[in-house]
Amino acid sequence: MASVALNVLGTPLVACSYDPLTGWRRDGCCHTDEQDLGSHVICVRMTVEFLNRQMEGGNDLITPRPEVRFPGLKPGDRWCVCALRWREAYEAGHAPPVVLESTHAKALEYVLMEWLRKSAVAPSGAA
Repeated sequence: MASVALNVLGTPLVACSYDPLTGWRRDGCCHTDEQDLGSHVICVRMTVEFLNRQMEGGNDLITPRPEVRFPGLKPGDRWCVCALRWREAYEAGHAPPVVLESTHAKALEYVLMEWLRKSAVAPSGAA
């Protein structure tokens, strides 16, 4: 019997985004498994600063790449990001806002709950 994935609040994981369709499995949720080496477990609302800093660091989240089912992102989009990329952004002072209900509990292996709470936005349902 499959277990229910939990978020950082200890409740069932809520979808992050269906438009654009996010998630390691492209199922709308920040689910993860042993194949997800980047741990795409933190649901964020994209900001210009985060997107630009990621681009400067060689992680292009803006350009669409349909061959890997990546639509390209814009400010305001919700997306499951790599926990360590979010941590780097947080430590540099430009982390995008986090949706706690949609952030997988595994994120707590990489970042402090206090950091996530400081960066939290109110949930508004999956975009």
